[in-house]
Amino acid sequence: MRRNLLFGAAISTIVVEFMMRYELGLEEPDANRATQSAITIGISYIVGGIIPLSPYFIIHEAQEALYYSCGVTIICLFIFGYFKSKMTGQHALSGALKVVIIGALAAGAAFIMAKLITGK
Repeated sequence: MRRNLLFGAAISTIVVEFMMRYELGLEEPDANRATQSAITIGISYIVGGIIPLSPYFIIHEAQEALYYSCGVTIICLFIFGYFKSKMTGQHALSGALKVVIIGALAAGAAFIMAKLITGK
């Protein structure tokens, strides 16, 4: 029984490695680049978070800033989706619209959950 489990685990590891390399085109990450990757991801989160928050620094009325924040975020999602689609070989306009729709749905779901949790 134990031998079968070990054999199954070994096969599973081989299958995962095969799928990552040949099906998904992913390579094993380089352990020496962990710090650089962490810094890059951290800076990306900071910049990505500042973009939708920036209208709140400029506009003092929260409701009005919310509208500008939504607009700026939708524009940024469209631009990101456009270039992501161009880089991955997809149709640029449809890829950009997909990113906008997914982002809008995620934001809407978060807004609804916040309303449900706070009860307001």
